[in-house]
Order: sequence, then structure tokens, then C-alpha cells
Amino acid sequence: MDRRQFIKLGGFITASVATGGLAGCGGSDYTPPTPSPGGSTLPPASGANWKFPQSVASGDPRADSIMLWTRVVPSSLDDVALASGKAEVSVRLQVTLADNAAALGSNKALEGATVVDAQITLNPDFDNTIRHKVSGLQAGQTYFYQFSAGDVRSNVGRFKTAPSADASVSQLQFAYLTCQDWSINHWGALDHIAANEKLDFIVHLGDYIYETVGEAFQVGSVESRHAALALPNGTFKSGNSGAKYATTLADYRYLYKKYRTDTRLQAVHERFAFIAIWDDHEFSDDSWGDTQTYTDGEKKDTARRRSANQAWFEYMPADVTFDATATGFQNIKIYRDFKFGNLMQLVMTDERLYRADHVVPETTPNPATGVPFGSIGSRYLVAQELHTFVEQQKIAGATAAGADPLTGVTVLGTTQREWWKTAMKDSKATWKLWGNEVSLLRMGLNGTDAIATLVALQAVATLATNIGATAAQAGGNMPLAGAIVGAVTAGAAPQLAQAGAVAIATAAASGGDMTARVTAGVTAGLSATQAGVAAAAFGQAEAAAKAGATATAQATAAAQAIAIGYVKPDVLARKVESPFVVGSGKAAALAPYFRKFLVNCDQWDGYNAERKALMEHLKANKVGNVVALTGDIHAFFAGTVNDNYDAAGGGTPVMVDLVSAGVSSDSFFTYLREEASKLGDLANLVSVPLPVPVPGLGTAKLNVNLLDYTLGKAAPTADSLVETLAVQMRNQLAALGVPENAIDLPVESMLGLIKASPEFAQLVGLAQQLAGLNSNPWLRHVNTDAQGYTVVTLTPGSLVAQFKQVNKLVGSKAPVNVIAKITTATVTAGQVAVAIS
Repeated sequence: MDRRQFIKLGGFITASVATGGLAGCGGSDYTPPTPSPGGSTLPPASGANWKFPQSVASGDPRADSIMLWTRVVPSSLDDVALASGKAEVSVRLQVTLADNAAALGSNKALEGATVVDAQITLNPDFDNTIRHKVSGLQAGQTYFYQFSAGDVRSNVGRFKTAPSADASVSQLQFAYLTCQDWSINHWGALDHIAANEKLDFIVHLGDYIYETVGEAFQVGSVESRHAALALPNGTFKSGNSGAKYATTLADYRYLYKKYRTDTRLQAVHERFAFIAIWDDHEFSDDSWGDTQTYTDGEKKDTARRRSANQAWFEYMPADVTFDATATGFQNIKIYRDFKFGNLMQLVMTDERLYRADHVVPETTPNPATGVPFGSIGSRYLVAQELHTFVEQQKIAGATAAGADPLTGVTVLGTTQREWWKTAMKDSKATWKLWGNEVSLLRMGLNGTDAIATLVALQAVATLATNIGATAAQAGGNMPLAGAIVGAVTAGAAPQLAQAGAVAIATAAASGGDMTARVTAGVTAGLSATQAGVAAAAFGQAEAAAKAGATATAQATAAAQAIAIGYVKPDVLARKVESPFVVGSGKAAALAPYFRKFLVNCDQWDGYNAERKALMEHLKANKVGNVVALTGDIHAFFAGTVNDNYDAAGGGTPVMVDLVSAGVSSDSFFTYLREEASKLGDLANLVSVPLPVPVPGLGTAKLNVNLLDYTLGKAAPTADSLVETLAVQMRNQLAALGVPENAIDLPVESMLGLIKASPEFAQLVGLAQQLAGLNSNPWLRHVNTDAQGYTVVTLTPGSLVAQFKQVNKLVGSKAPVNVIAKITTATVTAGQVAVAIS
């Protein structure tokens, strides 16, 4: 090892070579830094005045190596206090192949012959954390390890090495996690993983910590065992009160330490090696490079970025390079790949450190107001036409300057992009999996379609009232009244509408089909459009009457036919000039939304040109069986990533993206519901509140999730829509005092009452209409209101991902029954498609 590298690492990474082990046949093309020697010249720690407050962890399992981690401090020191002083003692590490599974979760002395028995320097410069690489291990084997300081032992840890690169592997099973905010909801998912999952390793896709404390999205119900966080330093986001964000190295270290005091997170680390990457919150929300994007606008903060880098390096057991002496903020390289025999190559990318600014920056003036967009309009709900124009301008500018054309519109950066392309093209594994922080799936919304649907459905009540009043004057004949109101709505004069409706009714009485009825209406003087709307309204009311529906239901059926058959097409054609928009009194408020939007431009939708380039690379080189494992968005999604979503039919599927919800972070639905509440009627694209009286207890405050259907979920039935309320209802009943062991029956009873209500029937219709927008047909699964994690079972023939949604809090505790629902996504080898069951 050269002296310069030793200085750069400060002696922090130490190493041992296992005895009696057989080195694996190459775990990856990745070349980690050469660590400093493992032997310490300092005396061993002695006595009982020691503790391991964050337990132990392992990471980056390769065929012949592993990175082991712990933190040990004097027992008199607070668990999250900063270590200080100088390196004076060493800590013992033991590793064995002997089965110590019975000792997991305890500090029982490790049993069996050791393959490593080393003394490691305890260095306060790195907050008394230890990162020790063990090489020379046997491929595909389970090892156990333990640290000790004097008379005090850490809990026993376990890891499994990867199979050798040329091994024939029949199956792998692993989980992937993301978004574990300490400050909201619960960590029952981690408890469930430690106690129940049989895994080879865990992939963590980032947002391991959240840099903010007291932010708006972190205010809400949280389990009582998670006390409020208090940053040692921190900076107020606004003024001198309210939310703070981590600023110093001490702040970031504090967050990792505090998070890792939770015994459930410790238990998962103790049992499974992690392969981890970061996302934004390890530094700053929606960050790019060393730039934060809080409400005060974009701001470079290199010192803060470097502090975040170092804390991640100190606390994550990842076999990566870090240079504390390098200038700038790109002093750490965390993208890397892993080979698991001939079955899988796992490529982990860094999608924050090298990315360019959002294509439409926050500081861009809104053409309509002259005021900078802020997050809405630049990162979220971005006008697609504007985004495409700016992206093309940036590409043209870079090309003219002789630079990489994607320089200003990149997530990966030039060097990492080329590395990714090479890794994918050269891989000999059956499956190429991509540890990908932000979703590759197009999540678009046609505002014109959405507004037309909402305006039409909001007209139903008025139309139904008019039909009822007209029926009272027509001898109670609801189909006839529906036809009259339908023709008037389409522009016919009342007298002409009546004549046309009578003609339609006469044709119907003679057994005439829809064509005959429309023809009769036209013969009576109606236009083809007017006759069509009138005949449709007549038919819907007639069908409802034959089914035994009430007069009110008949009127509603006819009104829906008019709304969807005429009001919606009129709004689609005339937009803000439609008389139905003008008549609503909301034309000015709705006008900016008659266009196509990209829902989230912090993910790959915001970097469309680079996504297209990556997909073209896979397509041109016939790289198959590529599946992205994705986090960030706090929702479950599954679908295909296409070569060009803007092409006719949405383009050609190239790979699959499977997105996992956050462990605890509030759902994407929750965030958008709060933002959409500011948009008036447009809020119904996301959510409709549904208060439900609970006899003797109070009111359950539910929110019906319509965002799923707006984005592209299949049209629901009453049964499937009411099922989406089960987790919310369980949480609400618990909040009203129902004990968990008695909650299932009242949940079922309350859902039955909801399903039978007329208000819910209207919501089913609304959800069906929103699903009919077919906004993103490549999406095969959408669940935007969930917490949980995903377990993957991989074989040569298929990838089976189980999306495991967890129940919400029961009072102030994590639920005993953690798993609420399991949805399975299956990708068959050789096919670019995903099946949901």
C-alpha cells in the first residue's frame, strides 16, 4: 500500500485475511481501495467499561470478502455522543464458520474455530467506528462474527458470502428496502424482516436517514419508542424556529447513531449483509451534486455535502473509496457492482453526486406569473412541453460546446454512465439487476383529460336534479326526462328536445336499437350529436328502471350518460372555453392545467434524454432480463421501462422497474393529497375525504385514494376499491380505542357499511372514470398509499418480487400483525413484461 493512500484513508479501513479459507473466483470487476493492515500495535481494551450502542453490521458480500462494522465507546458515554480523545486501545474481532445461529440477538461468546482473530485500533477520529475488511473467505458460505472490548462482547453477527462468479446458482433470495424515516409511522417492518425472512442479503436503496428534523412531512403519528430527534448543531430551514436540517459532520453522525440505536434495525444488520447506496436524504432533499433545494431556492453547500459523505462512509459497511483530503464534494465513489454466480449481476448506481440540476430549475420564472416556480413546476407537476423544450436547449448547448450532449441533463454523469453501459453489455449473468434510487417509469398526467373527467362528473348531480324535475312534468317517465335533459345539455332548444325525446321513446317502444333511436331523434329535428346524447341518457335510465333501481338512481344513470357522453368531450375539445368550464366559475383557476404534466421530475422522468440513451443501449446490444430495483417515491409500482414513452403507443418495452414503498416514510399519496388540497376541484384527482361514523366511538376519517387510478391503476369494482381502505380503517379504529386483538371484525363490518352507501357508489364511478384516462398504460401495479418492503426470489427462469405492505400504527405502537397485504410481481426470463397477482 502506498503512503498517500494510507494518509487518505487515515488508517480507517483495516483488513484481515481469513485462515483456512479458499478465495472465491472473483466477485466483481470492481476494485476497492487497498486497506491498511489489520494488526494494531495498541494494547487491547480491558475491563468492563465498554459498550456497543449501535451493535454490528456487515456489507458488500463478495465471493471472498466482506466489510464488517461496529462502534464501541466507553460505557459512561451517551449512546449518541461524539467520541473524543486519541487512539489508545484496540478491539478484538473474531470470525468463524461454525454455526452460531442460536446466539443471534445476544452477546453470547462466539463458539467454534475462528478464521479471523484480529486486534483493530479504536480511533476517535472516526467517532470510534470500525470498518474492517475480511478477505480470503470461502464463496457461498455463512459466517458468524463478534467484536469484543475488554470483558464486553458485541452481539453476534452473521453474513453470507456471494457464490463464486462462475458458479451455477439455482436461487437467490433477498429483500430491498428504502426510506426509513425515524420521525413518522413505525419500524415494524424491520422487526418482521429480522424474525421471519430467510435472505441471502439485503439491498438498501437509500434514504437510510432523513437529514431534517421537524419538517412538515415528518409531523404526524409516530411510535412512542422513537423519541424526538435533536441535532447537535443544525440549521433552521426558515428563520429561527421550526424545522432544522443537518449541517455539520456531528449532525450527520448523530442521525446514523440515533437510527442505529433502534434494536430492530440492529437486528436486521446483525443477521444480513447490506449492499447499500444512498439517495437524497443522506445529504439533502431532492439534492443534486452539492446543491440543496429547500424552500429558499437552490444553494450550493460543499462543506455540508462533504460532511454527509464522510458520515455515510463511517457508518455504512460498504467497500467503497473515500478521500478525506480531496478537494470538492466528489470525494467518495459508491457506485459498484456485484456478481452472484451465473445467476445475477447487481449494478448499484449513485444518482445524486453526479447529476445535473433539474432540467427546469426551481429558479425558473413561471411564464404566467414571473415568479420562480419553486418545487411545483420544476420538480413536481412539470409541464411536459416546457420540460422537453428546456432539455433540448441544454443538449444543443452542450453539443455546440463540444461536450457530452447529456452533460446538463444527466443523472449518472458521463463516467458512471459509460461504466453502467459496459457493465450491462458485458454481463454474462442470466439476470442483470439495477439498484436504482429513483423510478425509471413514466408517470405522466394529461391535465386536459383529467379536468374534462372531473368537470363532467361534477355535473352529474345538477343533471340528475334537472332530470328529476323534468320527470315530474312528464308523468314520472325518467327515461324520457333523461332524453330531454340530454338533448338540452347538447344545445337543443327545449321544445325541439322534447320532440326528439318523444321520437326516441317511440322508437324504443317499437324495439328499436340504439341506431334506430338516434335516427328517430335526428328525424325529429335534433342534430346527430344531440340525438346521440339523448338516446344514451334514455337507454341508461331505461336499463336502471328494468333492474329495479329507484327513480333517483335512474336519474343518476341518465345524468352520467350525459356527462360522459357530452360534457366531457366538449371540455376536451374546447378546454377553458367550454361553457361547462366557464359556467363552473373556475375557468381562470383551471386554465394552467390544460396541458400534459410529468408528475415527478426529480426521478428519471426529469432526465428523459439520458433514460432514452440507456434504453437504446440495452436495446441495441440485446441486453435482456434487466430489472431495476427502485425506491425513493414511497409507493409500490411495477411496469415496463420503454425506449421512448413519447412515441406512438408509448414506445417499446426494454426492461422492468419494480418500485418498493418506504419502510416508514409517509406515502406518496399522503404528500400529494396535502399538496392537491390547495388546488380546489383538482384535489379529486388524488383523494376524496370519507368520514365514517363508528357507533359509540366517534368518526373514522378516511381518505379514498384516487391517485392510483389517475396514474393508471385498473378500474376498480366496489369490492376492490373498498379493500384499499382496510389499512386506513384498521388504523382509525385503533386510534378510536379498539384493541388490535379485536380489530379485524369491526374493520370488516365498517367496510361493508361503506360499500353499501350511495356516496361510495359515486366514488367507485369516479375511480372508474379516472382509470379510464389510461394515463400510463405501461404501469401494471400502482399502490401509492403504503409502507413496506420487497422480497425477491430469483431463479434462472423468473424473478418473483413480493411487495409486502405493512399495517399502520396501533395507537402509539407498531402493529403486532405487521403484514397487511402481499402483492406479487413476476418477471419471466426472456420477456419484458411483469405479471401481477
